[in-house]
Amino acid sequence: MQRDAEATKRRLIDAGRAEFAAHGITGARVDRIAEVAQSNKAQIYHYFKNKAGLFDAVWDDLCRQIVDGLPFDVSDLPGVAVQLSDVYADYPELPRLILWQRLERGEDPPHAVATADLLSRGAAVAAGQRRGLVTDWYEPHVVMAMLLHAAAFWEFSSPDVMAVMDVRDRERRREIVRAMATGMLAESGQAEPRQAEPRQAGPER
Repeated sequence: MQRDAEATKRRLIDAGRAEFAAHGITGARVDRIAEVAQSNKAQIYHYFKNKAGLFDAVWDDLCRQIVDGLPFDVSDLPGVAVQLSDVYADYPELPRLILWQRLERGEDPPHAVATADLLSRGAAVAAGQRRGLVTDWYEPHVVMAMLLHAAAFWEFSSPDVMAVMDVRDRERRREIVRAMATGMLAESGQAEPRQAEPRQAGPER
């Protein structure tokens, strides 16, 4: 019975993931989710209480997938960005769910697992900075944010920008993500921050 219950919940989460990615939280319909999951609406309410509860389960599943599936080599942070860009490319529903969550649930508190993971990776970046492996131009968690945004470059660019760039080759996209992350973390860390030049005194008025 326990295995059956877990299998049913898994199917509902998977079906909910596709439905929420396509239609958002408000536009998602529990009858479609139940049909795709070969289940019924009553089971959605039984396991998740309501549609919002099912989205919470989908969001939790998404966060854990990214956290568990992303290797982390502090000596190759551009490579980390490339690996995450591959995740986005392989699972196109992920960036859509992230956008819907921001639009419809942006006031929710941060996800505990995702936040703890970012703090842990930020600590690893800080250790890499102390060893001279990573530029110390930016704070460790800013470095992490920059890597995440580089990884999401293709999925979060507008259709107009994508049409103008017209870069379709998967390997070329990976090269660009690596170059972006490398550039962000390289040159700015090679020099001391520039001091503001003293202003010249102008004529009195």
